[in-house]
Amino acid sequence: MSTRPTNADETNADETHASEKHADETSSGAATTPTARTGLRIRAALAVAAVTGLGATALTALPAAAAGEAVTVQYRQSATGGDQVEPWFKVVNTGASSVPLSQVKLRYYFKADAGASYTYACSWAVKGCGNLTGTFGTLAQPTATADRYLEVGFTAGAGSLAPGADTGDMQLRFHRSNWQSLNQSDDYSFGPTQTTYANWTKVTATVGGVPVWGTAPAGNEPTPTPTDPTTPPPTNGPALFDDFDYTGHADPSIAAHGWSVRSNSGGPGVPGATWAPENVTFAKEGTNSIMNLRTSTAGTPESTRQTEVLTRSTKFRNGTYAARVRFSDAPFSGPDGDRLVQTFFTINDLKAPMADDYAEYDFEYLPNGGWGEPANILYTTSWETYRPDPWEAVNQHSEVRASYAGWHDLVLTIDDHTIVYHVDGQEFGRHDARYLPERPMSINFNQWLIDLAGQPSTTARSYDQKVDYVLHVKDQVLTPAQVAAKVAAYRTAGTAFEDSVPAV
Repeated sequence: MSTRPTNADETNADETHASEKHADETSSGAATTPTARTGLRIRAALAVAAVTGLGATALTALPAAAAGEAVTVQYRQSATGGDQVEPWFKVVNTGASSVPLSQVKLRYYFKADAGASYTYACSWAVKGCGNLTGTFGTLAQPTATADRYLEVGFTAGAGSLAPGADTGDMQLRFHRSNWQSLNQSDDYSFGPTQTTYANWTKVTATVGGVPVWGTAPAGNEPTPTPTDPTTPPPTNGPALFDDFDYTGHADPSIAAHGWSVRSNSGGPGVPGATWAPENVTFAKEGTNSIMNLRTSTAGTPESTRQTEVLTRSTKFRNGTYAARVRFSDAPFSGPDGDRLVQTFFTINDLKAPMADDYAEYDFEYLPNGGWGEPANILYTTSWETYRPDPWEAVNQHSEVRASYAGWHDLVLTIDDHTIVYHVDGQEFGRHDARYLPERPMSINFNQWLIDLAGQPSTTARSYDQKVDYVLHVKDQVLTPAQVAAKVAAYRTAGTAFEDSVPAV
């Protein structure tokens, strides 16, 4: 069996976005995914943005030993039925020191059903489902009983485990995105007779990237993950930095710096809505200049004003992408409830349905749910390709169902091996090499409405998404700490803008 909701490549609950792509963002309860959202952007022929990047070598260091840190994974299967897999876990700290759960990752290995994509869900957890993440990966060395895995992680909100403590129940499940029957009998980690919790070595665990528990399928033994370097990044090389210090959407410096404030029609979002440049404003908050994207509506397509800012150039590929973004749960004015999408993403154009050189990498926050989700959820999604009609998507995503209202540091890194998303210094999702970009992309921010069904009122309301800065460093993987150091260096030097990323 495989995991994730979309097609052959893991699309989890994210397939919610896909439905959006489909019907030009309908508000039906059908599951959609980040995949879908992306498609909408592309099909709408959105302008491609360009950013500058800093060229440099990736910085890596060997991980520190997880001295005194050890965990055991206990497992039980909740059901052996044919429509979904229900692996339940407990993580027990068997070491001598406290273990931050944000450093712990579990892997459950399985054999994908032919042509299937999968959706992950958490039914209940003592630590709270919002503090658990589930992503799908592909094994480098497939075996007769495993070619995929579900990786379970924790957010900082899960806290730490004291020596001898355990997480309590984590009642997880995943199913084929179309709810067709599946076969668990050939899955490496499945234990059909394991009906009560007990140690289970066919599920692996790492702490801080260091393997501490379990045996992976042959040829897929995890290796220690390099720890983040603490040295500041080099100051030379190609990079894009913008502090968004502008007077307004018509400031000529915006275009001079390579940005476009969108005014053309098209998706994503409510059909018939307007993309309103005047709703993009700039102001000071303390010593920092802030860009604000305001989306407003009075419940009709004609009254709906959406916002997007993107680079005109598509010259960004491998390296580090970072932005400090303020998501909002509550409207700036008027009644709440609209199915809103607040984003930071990179993208290029889809040349043809299922073209394999398409790429898109998303941070997408839904404060009021949508795409089949009932409440707030943050997605990160890596796209390989898609077909708009009939809908088919190939992507991998991670998600956390929790409020992300407030300021957040978002970091995406892409090298020749992997795609990693960080939120507030913590790893949020790690996606496979099969989703790496073949062509350069633009850098984008937008805020738009999936539909008008979430809040049927005709009372005017508006929502704000704020952006403090954006940074791209070409061909260099920076840690979140290095990103913060580089941004601080720009500001200390009084540099509000730099774009030394060469055109392609």
